[in-house]
Amino acid sequence: MELQREGGVARIFLNRPQKVNALDSPLLERLAAALEEAGADETVRVIVLAGRGKAFCGGADVNELASLDPTSARTFITRIHRACAAARKAPVPVVARLHGAVIGAGLELAAACDLRIAARGTRFAMPEVRLGIPSVVEAALLPRLIGSGRAAWLVLTGEAIDAERAYAWGLVESLCDEAELDADVARVVAHLLAGNRAALRTQKALLQQWEEQALGACIASSIERFAEAYADGAPMRNLRG
Repeated sequence: MELQREGGVARIFLNRPQKVNALDSPLLERLAAALEEAGADETVRVIVLAGRGKAFCGGADVNELASLDPTSARTFITRIHRACAAARKAPVPVVARLHGAVIGAGLELAAACDLRIAARGTRFAMPEVRLGIPSVVEAALLPRLIGSGRAAWLVLTGEAIDAERAYAWGLVESLCDEAELDADVARVVAHLLAGNRAALRTQKALLQQWEEQALGACIASSIERFAEAYADGAPMRNLRG
């Protein structure tokens, strides 16, 4: 695991390239801790999550999966959830830089990010049913991202889809050639850094609320957040130039 911080951006790299960044318990613990650390850093305004080597993430480590029993399975899947939840609960936008393969738990991790940028040639799949287990935890985000039918296709068939289909389905927000991936990520990060720091944090919190709560509660909360934004005078300064 690598955590780099510069210019308000925290970059977290899955760094197990010899295993296609497969998620085992030690890596999951370090990943959750890195995301939580970056989220707690007041100087960080954007988090970028990426993978070293030929792929973003090949999913959960198959050797560890094969060694689980009912008790250890619960512990292991809870570790995956903790890492995904750390991305969702980070108070700043989290951008996923995707290439190569985004499989199983790796796709759940990407789904937990706020924005996903993928290179052409990337493959996406949720093959758990072929291994005799269901897709769980943050796979529950997929119907919200791509609709129930497309989510069902991924988790029931286990069939991989290419980056073009993932983009057409709304699973990723930006698609580019792999040679341009870093430049595309930098472009999106620059847009995020251009936003007001407090407003971005408020917007991130509202986005999560919109996913989880009833419409009426979301609107009521949004009214309060809008009024609170005027407390420090930033809207007046920005609007008046």
